[in-house]
Amino acid sequence: MINIQNFYEHGNAKNPKQIIFLLHGLGSNGQDLISLAPLWQSSVPDALFISPDAPFACDMMPPGYPNSFQWFSLQNRDRAVVGQGIKTAFPILQHFMQQQCLRLNVPLNKTALVGFSQGTMMSLYTAPRLNETIAGVLGYSGALFGEDALIQDPDEFVKPPVHLIHGEADDVVPVDRYTHARDSLQAAGFTVTGHTTPGLTHSIDEKGIKSGGDFLAKVFA
Repeated sequence: MINIQNFYEHGNAKNPKQIIFLLHGLGSNGQDLISLAPLWQSSVPDALFISPDAPFACDMMPPGYPNSFQWFSLQNRDRAVVGQGIKTAFPILQHFMQQQCLRLNVPLNKTALVGFSQGTMMSLYTAPRLNETIAGVLGYSGALFGEDALIQDPDEFVKPPVHLIHGEADDVVPVDRYTHARDSLQAAGFTVTGHTTPGLTHSIDEKGIKSGGDFLAKVFA
């Protein structure tokens, strides 16, 4: 199996009580989302933030961009093809999470997943399929895949709290993906909070950062 090779850390590395995994979007890398960690450190002072590079080189970037990674390809945006890409990346992410929990002696139920865009799609697919319920999922500008199974067999999945944030002017992942994810997760028995932001494009603003920090503080309280 392919393994995640590189990651960035910020926070309580000596004796963390929680781990917050930050999953970047298409064509980015772990350095991108680790920049959020200092903004949230005061909300979760005992946590270590870990932001990995996704396991695959981005296939949509021109040559000369060696630090661009992806969780799955979006060359073909057919929903079934994308879903298969997410399914392929899932055990790689699951293994990485287990490795870090073992290394740091932190139980899986004291971890959270935070994603942006493609990282949110990975977080929302992965969290219900882990063998323990993690503390929470914080997702920005993403979408939900594999929802049919969640709704049809809700008792087969764990259900951490989910907090979703999305810009209403998002021209990359339309805001209707927020509504679809929220409604589907609620139909499967998840507790879902969050909001959309008028005028916000495919990005994270100060309101979203504060809302996310409040969510992380709450689930680790």
